[in-house]
Amino acid sequence: MDWAILGGVLLGALPFKPWLPLRHGPLQSPWLGALVLLPFLWSAERLLPSGLALHVSCACLLALMFGWPLAMWTLLPVVALASLVGRQHLPDVGSMVSHLVWLGLVPGTLSLVFGLAIRRWLPHHLFVFILGRSFIATALAVSLTGYLAYLAGRKPDTLGLEEWLLAYWLMGWGEAFSTGMLVAIFVAFKPEWLLTYSDARYLPGKPPSTPQG
Repeated sequence: MDWAILGGVLLGALPFKPWLPLRHGPLQSPWLGALVLLPFLWSAERLLPSGLALHVSCACLLALMFGWPLAMWTLLPVVALASLVGRQHLPDVGSMVSHLVWLGLVPGTLSLVFGLAIRRWLPHHLFVFILGRSFIATALAVSLTGYLAYLAGRKPDTLGLEEWLLAYWLMGWGEAFSTGMLVAIFVAFKPEWLLTYSDARYLPGKPPSTPQG
């Protein structure tokens, strides 16, 4: 199933031409910075006694910064590089794919779904973008990922369902706080780093800060 999700997400992103955002000059530097910094963040995971990996993935943040298609493809080299940091041997490909899918691709995709719903049904307001799309959508996406991972049989037998869902709920809040904080900073000082944000949509009367919202 992990390989099917991996292929489905990456192939599903291709028709949207994930490389196009990199033609926008202001996004090039943060994208390269993500490729350098995120492998270290992913490699610094902490494991519960049951083997559940705990760390902030930044998948939802990447989707807000670079758009969902590029964010999903960016996670692929990030996880590959993270698996080599500090290792004396080649990593297990199966566990690497599972890690990528359930801590990156699935929550990143769910955050897109929740984000589109928020953009469609809630007012186009700066507060809604920061609190809704970056904070609430991220918390819901990561928390729901835990339940989907359970349905997919990814919960270790040594961990109870309540503990498993609680771990993902805590990860969701941690991811939401970090994503919301960074998005708020970027909106204030570097709005050109957020492909999903534009002054024209969320601050009517001002010129757009990015090519698309």
